[in-house]
Amino acid sequence: MIYEPREITCRDGRSCILRSAAVTDANDLIRYLKVTAGETPFLIREPDEISLTPEQEEHFIEGIVKEPRELMLIGTVAGEHVGNCSLMSLGNYERYAHRCSVAIALYQKYCGLGIGREMLKTVLTVAKQCGYEQAELEVVSTNTPAIRLYESLGFEIWGTQPHSVRYRDGSYADDHFMVKRLV
Repeated sequence: MIYEPREITCRDGRSCILRSAAVTDANDLIRYLKVTAGETPFLIREPDEISLTPEQEEHFIEGIVKEPRELMLIGTVAGEHVGNCSLMSLGNYERYAHRCSVAIALYQKYCGLGIGREMLKTVLTVAKQCGYEQAELEVVSTNTPAIRLYESLGFEIWGTQPHSVRYRDGSYADDHFMVKRLV
C-alpha cells in the first residue's frame, strides 16, 4: 500500500515526514536493521544475522507496496531515516483476515520524541480503514517504555510466552502478546 506523506512535529520541534517505504530505501532499511538490532536487546535478531542484499530488501518492499492491506511506514527527519512501523496481514486465510500484525523500531536517538506514537497511530488508523478488527504485536516483557506506549494506545497484554528470546550470554527474556481491538 502507498501512504501519502504526512508531516508531524517532534517533541523537540523538528519536522518528521511519515511516508511509505520505496525500493530506493532498501540500503537505508538494511543499515537500520543492523544498527537498531545492536542498539537494543528487544529486537528478534543479532546485527550479524542480518544478511539481506539490497535486491532482497527491494523485493520485500515491492511486495508490501503491492499489498492493499499492508504498509511499511518510514519516518525521516531532515532526510535521515529514523525508523519504521509496519502493518502486515497474518496470511491469506479467511479466518485470519480480521487480524493484523504491527511492529515498530526507531534508532535510539529518535526515541522519546513522539515519532513512534505517531507512527503507531497512523498504522492503526490505516489498519482499521483496511477492515482489520484486531491488531497484534509481541514485545519483550522487560521493554517497559514500549509496553507503556502500546498500553496508552489501547493494547492489552493477553499472554506471556516464557523464555521466548534466548541471548548469546545464555539468558532469556519473556515475550508479551498484546492485542488491540479496532472495532
